[in-house]
Amino acid sequence: MKPQSRSTKRQAKSHRRSRASRIGLGPAIGEPYTIFSRRMKIWITFMATVASVVSPMTAHIYFPALDALAEELNVSNSLINFTLTSYMIFQGLSPTIFGDFGDMAGRRPAFTVAFIIYLFANIGLALQRNYAALLVLRCVQSAGSSGTLALSYAVIADITPTAERGKYMGFVSVGVNIGPAIGPVIGGLLSQYLGWPSIFWFCAIFVVVWLVPWVATVPEMCRNVVGNGSIPPQSWNITLLEFLRRRKTGDVPEPGPKRKLRFPNPLGTLAIAFDKQMSQVLLIAAVIYVNFILVAATLSTQFAEIYNFGELEVGLCFLPYGLGCCLTVVLQGYVVDWNYRRIAKKLGVDASHGRRNEIGDFPIESARIQPIYPSLLVGAAAVIGYGWALQAETSVAVPLVLVFLIGMLVPSTFSILNTLIVDLYPGSTATAAAANNLVRCLFGAAATAVVDYMLDAMGRGWCFTFLALLMVACLPWLRFIEKRGPHWRAEKLRRKNSTQNGQGGPGPTEAK
Repeated sequence: MKPQSRSTKRQAKSHRRSRASRIGLGPAIGEPYTIFSRRMKIWITFMATVASVVSPMTAHIYFPALDALAEELNVSNSLINFTLTSYMIFQGLSPTIFGDFGDMAGRRPAFTVAFIIYLFANIGLALQRNYAALLVLRCVQSAGSSGTLALSYAVIADITPTAERGKYMGFVSVGVNIGPAIGPVIGGLLSQYLGWPSIFWFCAIFVVVWLVPWVATVPEMCRNVVGNGSIPPQSWNITLLEFLRRRKTGDVPEPGPKRKLRFPNPLGTLAIAFDKQMSQVLLIAAVIYVNFILVAATLSTQFAEIYNFGELEVGLCFLPYGLGCCLTVVLQGYVVDWNYRRIAKKLGVDASHGRRNEIGDFPIESARIQPIYPSLLVGAAAVIGYGWALQAETSVAVPLVLVFLIGMLVPSTFSILNTLIVDLYPGSTATAAAANNLVRCLFGAAATAVVDYMLDAMGRGWCFTFLALLMVACLPWLRFIEKRGPHWRAEKLRRKNSTQNGQGGPGPTEAK
């Protein structure tokens, strides 16, 4: 019996090794996933997190100044509100350009160009006193800042392998979610005490403070340009510190392969958006995002109407929302990585750090989607409770507690889907993130344009109940994607290999 038991164990171990090799997720052979030190990875993540604050903060910092702008420019509130919708439209379109630019030329030049555009737009906004200039410059401001959202997620995919990506994505999601919380508070303070132009001066100073260390210290990390960091980037794409070091020592490394730059092509984003699997993930992420953005977009008007709050008081009401977001997205990132390791262990796959970033037929959909179910269900219940608390005009403490719960549970679900999206497109992470941004922002722009009509027609309670039920309807859809996703990816790989090999059968790399 004993030899048979040992033989069984050997067979099981051999099967697990075969399974790990077949799905392409075994330990790395040769080079590590990235040569950047842990300290440098933390620094890059910190800079990407701060950059991810800019676009959502800029969208929301503007809210407390809407009445003041309408009065000074002598235009109606509806015209001022149109600057919000136009901002969100460009928030969706801009990443389609900067995502492709970042995947082609590198993250450093893409971030730098985007934020220089943003800087000059803010200077123009602070100086303008005309509605047409306000509308155009808000679009330019959005174009400059919004492209960096996709780039921030791509940066994390550049420096972290699949198994540890969740927690790093969580940190970037803190930046995305804290922007809507601190934006109205900062905007309320500046608008009330220094006037509305100070809002745009603040944004200009903020981005300059970020750009200086970015240009000086953060190395290029785009895998299409520098691989795992071991390939030297173009001579114009090195840090200021590296440039000064080379000038001092005369040490010039052998240049990497030349890369041809072209005008960014937004059609790559559309191709990803219409992929069978990706389109479904993007639609679900958009539905969840609509719930998140409509709670934030209507909070100021609803609280001002029900509780007679002023600009600063309304701004402070966003803090529970932001606090809830920040607490959960980081924790959720660790949960996602834990679930990845749990499934890898169950399949006999080595989940150690440093392996190659190949998914193969590993059920990455299950690893990412499973933690979403409880958060989405409880988050939907919180949205329903929030709507009926506003309908009943209860004590302000009740909707504030529910806003905190919504902030904890709803944003964390679409931040997990962000991780899945970049997992599915490891070679075009910024373009994939741009596709996500495009779909959710266009849905968000449409939703913010009609939400006032929904509130008038349905009432606060039924309006938010309807939105929450849309999220609940996504639960069986997510389960369907979880089950069918690996099959869809295998089909796509077979078609790709068939095209490359010029034959109908599967190619030699299908097993990876």
